[in-house]
Amino acid sequence: MTAAFPAAANRYTVAVRALCEFTAKQGDLDLRFTPSPSAREGVEGHALVASRRGEGWQAEFALSADHGDLLRVQGRADLCHPEGRRIEEVKTFRGELAGIPENHRRLHWAQLKVYGWMMCLRHGFDAIELALVYFQVDTHQETVLPARFDATELRAHFESQCERFVAWAEQEAGHRASRDVALQGLRFPHADFRTGQRELAESVYRAASSARCLVMQAPTGIGKTVGTLFPLLKACPAQRIDKVFCLSAKTSGRRLTLDGLQHIARASGPPLRVLELVAREKACEHPDKACHGDSCPLAKGFYDRLPAARGAAAGHLGPWDQTALRTIAASHGVCPYYLSQELVRWCDVAVGDYNHYFGLHAMLHGLTRAHQWRVGVLVDEAHNLLERARAMHTAELDPARMILARRHAPPDLKKSLDRLRRSWSALCAGDDAPYRADNALPAAFIAALQRTSAALSDHQDAQTVPLHSDLLAFHFEALRFLRLGETFDTHSMFDLTRLPARKGRPQPARLCIRNILPAPFLRPRFAAAHSVTLFSATLTPWGFHSETLGLPDNAAFVDVASPFDAAQLSVHVARHISTRYRHREASLEPIVALMASQWRERPGNYLAFFSSFDYLVQVADRFEALHPDIPAWRQSRGMSESAQREFTDRFGEDTRGIGFAVLGGSFSEGIDLPGRRLIGAFIATLGLPQVNPVNEQMRQRLDQLLGQGERYTYLYPGLQKVVQAAGRVIRTPSDQGVLHLMDDRFLRAEVQGLLPPWWRLRG
Repeated sequence: MTAAFPAAANRYTVAVRALCEFTAKQGDLDLRFTPSPSAREGVEGHALVASRRGEGWQAEFALSADHGDLLRVQGRADLCHPEGRRIEEVKTFRGELAGIPENHRRLHWAQLKVYGWMMCLRHGFDAIELALVYFQVDTHQETVLPARFDATELRAHFESQCERFVAWAEQEAGHRASRDVALQGLRFPHADFRTGQRELAESVYRAASSARCLVMQAPTGIGKTVGTLFPLLKACPAQRIDKVFCLSAKTSGRRLTLDGLQHIARASGPPLRVLELVAREKACEHPDKACHGDSCPLAKGFYDRLPAARGAAAGHLGPWDQTALRTIAASHGVCPYYLSQELVRWCDVAVGDYNHYFGLHAMLHGLTRAHQWRVGVLVDEAHNLLERARAMHTAELDPARMILARRHAPPDLKKSLDRLRRSWSALCAGDDAPYRADNALPAAFIAALQRTSAALSDHQDAQTVPLHSDLLAFHFEALRFLRLGETFDTHSMFDLTRLPARKGRPQPARLCIRNILPAPFLRPRFAAAHSVTLFSATLTPWGFHSETLGLPDNAAFVDVASPFDAAQLSVHVARHISTRYRHREASLEPIVALMASQWRERPGNYLAFFSSFDYLVQVADRFEALHPDIPAWRQSRGMSESAQREFTDRFGEDTRGIGFAVLGGSFSEGIDLPGRRLIGAFIATLGLPQVNPVNEQMRQRLDQLLGQGERYTYLYPGLQKVVQAAGRVIRTPSDQGVLHLMDDRFLRAEVQGLLPPWWRLRG
């Protein structure tokens, strides 16, 4: 919610859309699948409707009105003809008009009537004509629903909406004022800064004060979480920052942020509303039910019960984390996941995943743009953002999914899916290559996919029950593929991976729109924020991140010196070991011998990292067979969060043993094992991504785009993983440990140049 105090000290400014979403939403939560237009289709639809109007029409017409001295309502009407005394609100949709839920239509009319009163007030009209224009993006057909209203009726509607909101506005204005006063006096939650932590905090504060993007490399163990949260919160009042978004790549990072915010709150007591965002599958109370009132009891009457749940949340002392949200939601009979979505508008700090702001349909970014919030964004462990952003803007079509979809399709859809399959198979005709990459999308296949997607949408619109889950899953895949196809350019490639023949018959290839360079997608996200701080222990070379992520031209780069010295970490390079793939078998015995020798020389807890699960299993099996007296435990594929906790719990103050893990996985970053909980690490890999057709294509494309294919594809991402994993050993100024880099390539100059300068390697 946009909050401002322009004309009066206590005036609260709210957007028309936000006001009506608060006051006019009623009835069930209804998320039965209807394919919505993309953002680009919505913009193009609005532009096309505007182009069809004649002289005197104005688009994005700014209007505002006050309700007493407390509330100002403002917004932009889609289309306005002042002389003709007419306003039109344009809503784009796909499918059938009848598929738009009735409570959505009521909300649309509520917004339009507020604009109507604003126009009457501005021009002194006694009546005005309003029209909802529903624009079908596929057929370009308009359905215009006009109605004439007297100014007195519209004024009553406006005042009714404002009266419903004004009590909340008073509360919000009071909360904002007390929040800002508290943040102005915010004290650092520790007696003093750690070495390097003050420089870190000052850099974040300066970036927020100058509305810049900051890229900051800071060593593990200096307190980056509190060291970035504190200065950004401190900057909020002066910079009029509405919200802070704290984003991480993993659950462990989210937990550290929540703990850091609690620590700050205990020290200074700022009345912050902290909201934890989680994936829907983690919050859903009824995973066997669909998200609509006819299926799920928590969706039935959701918007009717939402005000009470929202009020309870506002009165809750403490963060709105998963536990608190579940308790509040249960006491009011609403869905905890969608309650959290609603509370984003009222929180001060949102803690979530990268995807919540940088994803293709990111909620936090969408709300920021819609409500014109000033936001400060913190991106933790930002070295992960490149790969995560690539995944966010990549789409795959699996032929197995299509086969399952066809199995459950009615006859009319079977025909459409069969035509798609023939077009799919034609892509590989006459080509036996197991992998192929192209610079352009196959036009004939894309057209066939569009027709199939439209057929699925039409069938869904005509039914009273949802599509079978397999059909729906394929439809989601197809829509994502088509959406990314609309933005296809040199930043991505189209590739095909041929699958093994089935019962002697060739199978359609797996198809992928694969993002290589996410910069064009991320650049607008950086621009939408007041300031963004990306921080990690591994963010060099700067140019690598600047070019691949699309950082602003005026981004600041800061490298915080390490508080640790070479005497704390004994770093050894095993020049007699090669972990190259062709040397794997020969490496097993010397790796096992080195690990056992180190453990017997200094018993304690160690982590051993390997390039893959297969390699891990080979070494762990050999180690356990030769040294059964040394406790050992290993990471397994697809470990649950509880299993991950059990793994790290083995690293106790008084335990001894070796944990086997995969480099780049759950245990190579984001875990904190200070003191005797971890005294050493073994890294049996340079972390270089596997040389395969996909990565080779990526190397070639990055060479063409940026001239740095080899380093950007292999060397820099690999060494980042190594430094992250090694950072688990030294966490505090009093820690002492040992690190064994088990590959002769660590002695190369180009590799050593990417390792922390305070390390002293012993060959």
